[in-house]
Amino acid sequence: MANGFGSFYVGSSGLKNSQNALNTTANNMANVNTTGYVRQQVRFSDKHYITRNNPTAGTNIQQSGLGVSVSDVAHVRDIFLDKSYRQENGRKGFYSTLYSTTSYVEDIMQEMNGAEFKESISELWQAFQEYGKDPTNSTNQNLIIQKSELFLTRCNTVYSDLQKYQSNINLQIKDQVDRINEIGDKIYALNLEIQKTESGGVETAMTARDARDSLIDELAGYAKIEAEEDSTGYVRIKLEGQQFVQDNKCNHIGLTEEKGTGFYTPYWPHITTQESYMPVFSDVALPSALAERVGCTQTTNIATSLNNDIGSLKALLVSRGSEYGTYDFMSEENYSRVEDNVVMETQAEISYLARNIMMAMNDIFCPNTTYTAADGTTYTVLDTANCSVGADGSLPPHELFAREGYDRYTQMEIDGKQFYVYNDETKANNSSWYKLGNVSVNPKLAAQVTLMPSYKQDGSANYGLADQITKAWSAENLYINPKDTSKCNFEGYYDKIISHLGTNGSIYKASSDTMTSTAAAIDNQRNQIMGVSSDEELTNMIKYQSAYNASSRFITVISQMTELIVQLI
Repeated sequence: MANGFGSFYVGSSGLKNSQNALNTTANNMANVNTTGYVRQQVRFSDKHYITRNNPTAGTNIQQSGLGVSVSDVAHVRDIFLDKSYRQENGRKGFYSTLYSTTSYVEDIMQEMNGAEFKESISELWQAFQEYGKDPTNSTNQNLIIQKSELFLTRCNTVYSDLQKYQSNINLQIKDQVDRINEIGDKIYALNLEIQKTESGGVETAMTARDARDSLIDELAGYAKIEAEEDSTGYVRIKLEGQQFVQDNKCNHIGLTEEKGTGFYTPYWPHITTQESYMPVFSDVALPSALAERVGCTQTTNIATSLNNDIGSLKALLVSRGSEYGTYDFMSEENYSRVEDNVVMETQAEISYLARNIMMAMNDIFCPNTTYTAADGTTYTVLDTANCSVGADGSLPPHELFAREGYDRYTQMEIDGKQFYVYNDETKANNSSWYKLGNVSVNPKLAAQVTLMPSYKQDGSANYGLADQITKAWSAENLYINPKDTSKCNFEGYYDKIISHLGTNGSIYKASSDTMTSTAAAIDNQRNQIMGVSSDEELTNMIKYQSAYNASSRFITVISQMTELIVQLI
């Protein structure tokens, strides 16, 4: 114990530090349920000592302490657990978003105004079966028209619903980019506030640090980040490998908008030039128009092994896809652009199924053959020798599924003979494609069903159409995608679409559940360090209150002793 009045310093330091510890403990108790609050912990250290003897002497140097002081109020966190949690939280956001998207697409595919999409396929097949029994019966012909219209309507409705969902995802992408930019601005402002508060080396900006750490945790759910704090308390953040929060500003993410689809693509305005376009996600396919404009051929390439399956924003971009899916994306050379893009791939599958049904039926009612002209030119023409005709017996016959404003044939004279030349699909003219939104049931047949090609050219009923339709409908010559190894028929193709969605959904759900559990486990470990325990804080409060009372009694005793000594003197 210090001699003389030095004892008052000891007692005084005990009072002050116990009071500070009580204040800190009370603050912890008050914020026990506050989201993002980090427990504060008082750390004590010795005050200066009074040394009476020569420190170099071989005898006791006789030091007297002047009590204790609060050396620090620690902001209790573990940077390694923070880093692990943020990475796993990003993965959870990625797979949870993919699972949510896949589940919604499954709902669109299986339920539409109370009727399953598959019913329209089955009903169309039943209509063709009835038609095959008597192709000249107007009731059967009318049933074909009705069920074909119903099939196209449901195909277009599903396709349209998927487009609307893409638009919904697109808005979510914009909202998340806006939120990311907002978070970046807030982190930058908090960085300045923390530096200003802590620059004197006396006070720690606890509330600002808690708010900043909570924002960084949220940011990690949107995209892959790297956060590093320097000795001044300033945190610099990289997002997807690029500088996001810097010393002097926050580099906002920009959005390009495609004219046709309205799809947004995040990019970095601060490093994008006319010569070089810098997307935020270099591993996600760009919309084709944008890719062509910037001279980029990138495709989606995301995998756990690449450590890039992180962030809900990336998952939204992957789910939405880069454009609207069409049947031509199911080819081997184009499939990579829709693979793993849940919405876009489903659109392409529906479009592919509808196209194959339309083409198969049209080729039965209006069969084609080839003719090589004298000059060596090969033409695709109507097979007039084997085609059926309507009740009026005229050529060419009417196809069941017609392209809007684009006739199936053009009459042409070749080598002195009259031919009906097939108007083939061309890339330069979208209206020439047999695709959803561009095809309807032939309006001439809808207006007069007896024009349906159901007769042989001698005027008798063509019962052979039934065998051709049955063979085309049951033929197993479709693959769900180029990676599929088993063929299926039209109805089996739909089952494979649902199965494919279900498989992907199960994978995403399992991954989401795993990432959620992992993130929760790490967060529990963090909370054991930085979380507030009411039992522990109550124990500390009793301890510091007792220490305060002891210091008070100590000062009282020293005061009485000093008073007695003065009186005796």
